[in-house]
Amino acid sequence: MAIKTYKPYTPSRRFMTGLDNRDITGKAGVRSLLVKLPVTAGRNNNGRITSRHKEGGAKKIYRLVDFKRDKFGVPGKVAAIEYDPNRNTRIALINYADGEKRYIIQPEGLKVGDKIEAAEAGLDIVVGNAMKLKSIPVGTIIHAIELKPGKGAQIARTAGGSAQLMGREGKYTIVRLPSGETRYVFSECIATIGSVGNADFANRVIGKAGRNRYLGVRPQTRGSAMNPIDHPHGGGEGKSNGHRPPVSPWGQQCKGLKTRKKSKASNRYIITRRKKGVR
Repeated sequence: MAIKTYKPYTPSRRFMTGLDNRDITGKAGVRSLLVKLPVTAGRNNNGRITSRHKEGGAKKIYRLVDFKRDKFGVPGKVAAIEYDPNRNTRIALINYADGEKRYIIQPEGLKVGDKIEAAEAGLDIVVGNAMKLKSIPVGTIIHAIELKPGKGAQIARTAGGSAQLMGREGKYTIVRLPSGETRYVFSECIATIGSVGNADFANRVIGKAGRNRYLGVRPQTRGSAMNPIDHPHGGGEGKSNGHRPPVSPWGQQCKGLKTRKKSKASNRYIITRRKKGVR
């Protein structure tokens, strides 16, 4: 997928870039897979802001994506590649042989007309096929990985994301995640072959503040522009921050502070931590 530029007929348009949509072959048309979701805009049931810098944004309908891939033994055919306003990847509409339709995250290289399937074992290592980790060969690139059997994919679901199956040890499989972290995953969990498509999403340039407003993101005021009562960086002359490292409005350090609990249960599944500077 290519990045497209625009004719700069306004100042904000000059540096703006977007994604080429020629890979999209259809619009959302399966009503049973569309759900209306209420817009919270960062507020709780009392109307108080619990997540800052959020607003309603542009109207959108949620697509029900099959993250479990539990339709074993039933082959499916890719009917369309569609845009999903709720995520940075494309989604593929799958027509199964028994008449059911489902959405999945589009892997890189999956096209209209391709056939895919999910099973516990015995499938070819083809992009889009899903199997349990115990049946996937070592070294395979995978995405949409479960952490608990039957819960649905939780890892490597973003645009361009992928992980690699590194080996096996007992009832666990060793997986290297996109962050560089290496960890154990229960071998009964399901993963999909290939990497997630739309990798160029990270290369687009927003170009203007309004595009973030469409996404439901409100502007963020710098702490140094506030008063001392409103932020630890507030007050003073010029860009003074009180000679302290960057902190949140509540005084917690923003750089270098480790917030992961030392007693977290999943620590025992992590072999090596993620690399510094990798998100």
